[in-house]
Amino acid sequence: MPSLKDLKNRIKSVKSTQKITKAMKMVAAAKLRRAREQAEAARPFSEAMDRLLSSLAASVNEGSAVPKLLSGTGKDQVHLVVVATSDRGLCGGFNSTIVRATRRKVRELQAMGKTVKLLFVGRKGYEQLAHEFASLIIGKSEINSKKLGYGNAETVAKDLIARFDAGEFDVCHIVYNQFKSAISQVVTFQQIIPLALPAANDNATSAAYEYEPDETEILADLLPRNIGVQVYRALLENAASEQGARMTAMDNATRNAGDMIKKLNLKYNRTRQAAITKELIEIISGAEAV
Repeated sequence: MPSLKDLKNRIKSVKSTQKITKAMKMVAAAKLRRAREQAEAARPFSEAMDRLLSSLAASVNEGSAVPKLLSGTGKDQVHLVVVATSDRGLCGGFNSTIVRATRRKVRELQAMGKTVKLLFVGRKGYEQLAHEFASLIIGKSEINSKKLGYGNAETVAKDLIARFDAGEFDVCHIVYNQFKSAISQVVTFQQIIPLALPAANDNATSAAYEYEPDETEILADLLPRNIGVQVYRALLENAASEQGARMTAMDNATRNAGDMIKKLNLKYNRTRQAAITKELIEIISGAEAV
C-alpha cells in the first residue's frame, strides 16, 4: 500500500501533467482556428482548378498531343502512395488512422499484382511504416517550418513530377486527413498523377469557350501547377486535422487527469484517516494498559 508521501507526490505529478495538457489544448485551439481558415480558403481554388482542367481536357481535339500528366503512361502497374502525416505526436489517432489506411491500400494493391512505392511527407508516418515496408520506401521529407506555405507543397510536387518524368511510377495517390471538425477527420486518397477528372454532370449546362493559346499548351502549363495546388490543399487539410485531433486529445487528457486527481485525493484522505485511527487506537490501548 502506498504511503501518504507517495500519494502526495503522485497527486502533485498528475496536477503538473494536467497543467501541461491544458496549455497544449489552448495552443492547439488557437492554431486550429488559423489552420481551418487556411484549409477552407484553399478548397474553392482547388475545386475551381479541377473544373478548369476538366473543361480544358474535354475541349482537347482528337489527335492533339495530350500532356503526359493528363494521359498517363498508358500503364497501371507501378503505384506511388504519398503518405502525408505530421512531424509531431500527441494528436490522438490522427497519424494512426492514416497509417492504417495506407497499410490496407498497400496490401490491396499488392494483392492485385501491382508494384507499390511509398513517399512520406511527415516523420510520424515514416516511423510507423518504415520497418514493415522498408523495401517500398523511395523517399521522405519533413515539414519543419512553423508556418505551412505553398513552398513546402511545391517542393514535393517538383519531386513527384521529376520521378514521373523519369518513369518511376504510373499512378500517384496522396493520402491525408480531410478536416471536417475538431472531432472528425476523414482519411482521403486522392489521385494526382495522372489527373483524375471529375465525373461529368449531365444536368449541368456546359458553356463553350475558345482558348488562346490552344488547350494543350494551357494544360501543359497548368497541370504541373495543379499538382502543387492539390498537394498544398492536402497539407492544409492535414494541418487543420492535426490541430483538431491534438485539441481533442489534450482535452480528454485534461479530463482524465482531473478524474485521477479526484481518485488519488480520495485514496489519500482514506489512508490518512486510517493512519490517524490506528494511532488513536494505539494511544487508547496503551492508556488502558497502564
